[in-house]
Amino acid sequence: MNTSTTTLSELHALDLSIGGMTCASCVGRVERALRKVPGVQDAAVNLATESARIQFAAPDGGDAAMDALLRRAVRNAGYEPLTPAASEAREQEDAPWAGFAPVAIGMLLSAPLVVPMLGDLFGQHWMLPAWLQFALATPVQFVLGARFYKAGWHAAKALSGNMDLLVAIGTSAGWGLSVWLWLTAPTEHAAGHVPHLYFEASAVVVTLVLLGKWLEARAKRQTTAAIRALHGLRPDVAHLLGKGGEVDVPIAEVMVGDRLVVRPGERIPVDGELREGQTQVDESMLTGEPLPVAKEPGGLLTGGSINGEGRIVLEVRAVGAETVLSRIIRLVEDAQAAKAPIQRLVDQVSNVFVPVVLLIALVTLLGWLWVGVGTETALIRAVAVLVIACPCALGLATPAAIMAGTGVAAEHGILIKDAQALELAYKVDTVAFDKTGTLTVGQPLLAALAVAPGLDEAAVLRDAASLQSGSEHPLAHAVVQAARQRALEVPAPDAVRAVPGRGSDGEVQGRSYLLGSLRWMEELGVALGPLAERARTLQDGGATVSALVQRTGQGLEPQALMAFGDEPKPGAREALAALKARGIRTVMISGDNRGAALAMAQRLGLMAADVRAEVLPGDKAAQVAALQQGDGGRDDERRRAAPRREGPPGGQRPSAAAERGSHIVSMVGDGVNDAPALAAADVGMAMGNGTDVAMHAAGITLMRGDPKLVAAALDISHRTVAKIRQNLFWAFAYNVAGIPLAALGYLNPVVAGAAMALSSVSVMTNALLLRRWKP
Repeated sequence: MNTSTTTLSELHALDLSIGGMTCASCVGRVERALRKVPGVQDAAVNLATESARIQFAAPDGGDAAMDALLRRAVRNAGYEPLTPAASEAREQEDAPWAGFAPVAIGMLLSAPLVVPMLGDLFGQHWMLPAWLQFALATPVQFVLGARFYKAGWHAAKALSGNMDLLVAIGTSAGWGLSVWLWLTAPTEHAAGHVPHLYFEASAVVVTLVLLGKWLEARAKRQTTAAIRALHGLRPDVAHLLGKGGEVDVPIAEVMVGDRLVVRPGERIPVDGELREGQTQVDESMLTGEPLPVAKEPGGLLTGGSINGEGRIVLEVRAVGAETVLSRIIRLVEDAQAAKAPIQRLVDQVSNVFVPVVLLIALVTLLGWLWVGVGTETALIRAVAVLVIACPCALGLATPAAIMAGTGVAAEHGILIKDAQALELAYKVDTVAFDKTGTLTVGQPLLAALAVAPGLDEAAVLRDAASLQSGSEHPLAHAVVQAARQRALEVPAPDAVRAVPGRGSDGEVQGRSYLLGSLRWMEELGVALGPLAERARTLQDGGATVSALVQRTGQGLEPQALMAFGDEPKPGAREALAALKARGIRTVMISGDNRGAALAMAQRLGLMAADVRAEVLPGDKAAQVAALQQGDGGRDDERRRAAPRREGPPGGQRPSAAAERGSHIVSMVGDGVNDAPALAAADVGMAMGNGTDVAMHAAGITLMRGDPKLVAAALDISHRTVAKIRQNLFWAFAYNVAGIPLAALGYLNPVVAGAAMALSSVSVMTNALLLRRWKP
């Protein structure tokens, strides 16, 4: 992970890669060092990614000055701030045996010390001379184990502690005891008898810890496989189409507006619009959709997807950090770098873990001396306590599961923006869906046009299409499309003003019109006259009905009714059924009239009590708040009678459980008007085919507009949180059980060292089981 800087409102954020961290205690130490830097507001360190996310106020010397200060703070704390080049090299190091050399050397030097112990089991006395044991164990202790002394010394200077300090003290005690026994037993040595030494314990413990760290590093690389796979989707070269033909240029030189050629089977280099040719595009690595998507001129192409059988020419729309692929990578990296709320408990434990272990080891030593077992036995049992204590597993339990969970979710088109959303999603008991574009196709058609007596239908449709020509609303598109199908010449409007949640107000060729919902017409006091009965009939049939009225000297005169029909998305009914099967309540929120909303609900298998109709965009957040409080309102009358409740100011999600109420609510939407509700929900889910505003407000983005991904997102959240809890349980249980056993003399240092190495590896392996998940 490279050092990078982004801006969060008035705060800046910087990512910094850090080497040398080994356990949860290291994490706490680095965080404290970073937070002491002037201007730093917050610092979160992730042991699994070996990185820090720092938020700070803009410094006088700019971001470069802050970067230098942060790196100095990390170095002074005893750790290595990695340069971007070093970080890239570490991330790309995929050789299966990379970094194994120290472990192999340790094994070769330790084997002659261990084999004689196995011989004792069969009555064979193969014990090596003391000087040879010393010669084999000392390089392991002080050369291969130098990293433990270095990191442990920095921790001790900072009046802190970490795994390295425990290993250094424990193995040094075993090595020192062996030297002391050897040098103080000259009589037996002279007679050819080798005293019982513990060189093998110190050497094997160091080797086992190195082995555990190597296995842990391999597992970490596997948890970041999703990120590396996404980076691998970027081609290095693009075929630029210029005046002289095709020219291959580095991808970094491509600019917006360039025209690029993509040959069959090649990856599309950047985001663009298809200009020439037709093809099928494989977007599975980005959206999880296994079937190729047909593309024709005018269609949007996403960088990283694979071109099918046709040669195409695209016009570049976005490059670099602004492409969809870069934004996906950024979202996944942010989620993996974030610290889950449950991690706070681990941090509190790690802050006191090492001092408590040192105290227990001292009590073990003094206790056994007091019992009278002798210095040798008492010291070995104290060493076992130091060696078996493992803060590494505690530090890896949460981030390893989060990295694996968010990574596999991203591979299947589910982008989890932050760890809080991941941790809350498994508690969701209510899911509220926006109707249009989320549960429906979102491409309504003009199903019926009823004009007032004496008016020309074509002229009315032409003026309505002119009024709607500049709008992005799906109903506006339907009006314009209907006019095009009739080959009507649509004039440009003289003036148009959008009225949020209601419709449009404007002028066409000197005539003033209002076009919007029947609810708006009711608010304005418009009498539909001869069109009223037709409006009721259309609504009862499940259509969404709008009215066109003209301002005249006599007031607002109705001109026409427009009835729109939409279709449920394929799989939407099954998606809602899957959520119900999980015991989750589903609610549909719509701005449509109640008749249209109920008709769609019936097609989707929803009960009338779970439909919220005629909800204005500004009131969606209030609906979410009502659902959180368990007061969802089982009919529209109660909603209409209640005072209007605004969403949280600034789109901020309520943070306190009291504000969230008795239910954990997820909101699923895709439009700008859904953003306040997405932010107000405990877990906001935005459809990836929606707007950037919606995706920014949501904690989870579904890269395909498939409602079935909602249940999948809740499922991977549940499984990830389960893995976090399993890992924390085993990490705590391991230490709670292992330390007393070592203190009571049931574990020798070699077994303790093996158990310590196994604890970290088992936590990583358990987290990696998430990679087998499929929606």
